[in-house]
Amino acid sequence: MGSRTKKAEAVVLRSLRYGEADRILHLFTKEQGRVGAIAKGARRTHSRLGARLEPFSHIEILFHEGRGELATVTGADLVRSHQALASDPYRLAVGAIGLEAVLRLFIEHDANPRAFHALVRFLDLLDEPSDAGSTSPTRPRHDGATGDPALDPLGLSFQLKLLWLAGYLPHLASCAGCGAPVPLVGFSGAAGGAVCRDCSAGAIEISAAGFLGLRNLLERPLAGARSAGLATGAAREALRVIESVYEYHGGFRMRTLARR
Repeated sequence: MGSRTKKAEAVVLRSLRYGEADRILHLFTKEQGRVGAIAKGARRTHSRLGARLEPFSHIEILFHEGRGELATVTGADLVRSHQALASDPYRLAVGAIGLEAVLRLFIEHDANPRAFHALVRFLDLLDEPSDAGSTSPTRPRHDGATGDPALDPLGLSFQLKLLWLAGYLPHLASCAGCGAPVPLVGFSGAAGGAVCRDCSAGAIEISAAGFLGLRNLLERPLAGARSAGLATGAAREALRVIESVYEYHGGFRMRTLARR
């Protein structure tokens, strides 16, 4: 194996058609962080790579780094496809939000193994069928109706943990404006955290239940997110905080969230 040929554990974040038979891939790897790659001939019917390189796929991948910006995929073994998500519009939408968050928050060739493991755990949990007895308004109900995927507690918890791992954790313990440990009434993206009444000009109003929901989502493991009893109003406030951090500190808006 040449020195420029590497093996990595990866999740496919995005797969785009290129030319007549190739695919351009955005991968998130445990060893190198985000990597751009081209899989030549992956769309040909006889290609053994094609089905392994779909979004959500967890793979072991071989790629060669040449002089161009994109590595060249030379082999891939499937660890877990997660393709069951494609048959469930709700889970597919929650997953797409998570993949875009990883794509936008982490730069190329900056390894973050903790973020990679969080992504794998998020997808594994998302693969699990929803509890048929759930009455949470932010989850699919047993009668087949669905809530808003953007408000899903697992998706919100995952995004908050990604913000923490990317260095954008919102400050929630005291006022981010003046530092006072007084009642907090809002969230300021510019200040990077919760604010008191005196510092709340231009801030997003957040209720006490909203702050409690944010702390629960941050402190609980991903597996406990959907059992946190998050009410719809608190979920909406958590989403507004997340979007504010994306905009003010990440410098972007999520396309998957804009579609709702």
